Amino acid sequence: MLIKLLIPSIVAGAVLAGPAAIAADKTVDVSKLPPPADKKGVTYAADVKPIFEKTCFKCHGPEKQKAKLRLDSLEAALKGSENGKVIEPGNSAKSVMVHNIGRIGDEDDWMPPVDKGDPLSKDQVALIRAWIDQGAK
Repeated sequence: MLIKLLIPSIVAGAVLAGPAAIAADKTVDVSKLPPPADKKGVTYAADVKPIFEKTCFKCHGPEKQKAKLRLDSLEAALKGSENGKVIEPGNSAKSVMVHNIGRIGDEDDWMPPVDKGDPLSKDQVALIRAWIDQGAK
C-alpha cells in the first residue's frame, strides 16, 4: 500500500522538475570555458545586451521566445526559461547559459545552435561570465 502511495508522488515530482533537474545532473567540463573577462563593473545594459541583440534576440527576444526564454531585458533573462533558471548570479561556471554559449556539454544545447549561427567569441563568453560572476546586474 505504501508503494502505491509513493509512486504517484515520485512520478509527479519528476514531471514537475522536468528538464531543468535533468540538466542539473549533467556534468560539464568548465575548464573548457574561457575565463571571465577582467573588466569590472560589467552590466547587462552596457555590455551584455548588445551581445544578446546580435546573437540571441532572433530566437529569445520580444518577437519570439524559444523555450519561453527572453533575453531582451535583465528581468526576463534572470527569470529563465520554461526549464528553469539559466543564469546563476555570482557563479558563471554553474550557469546553464554559459555552458550553452561556451559550447560545452551536450551539442543539442549549444547556443546558437550549430546550424543557426556562429558561436559567440571567447571574448563575448568571457564578458558574459564576468557579468554573471559580478552578480548579473
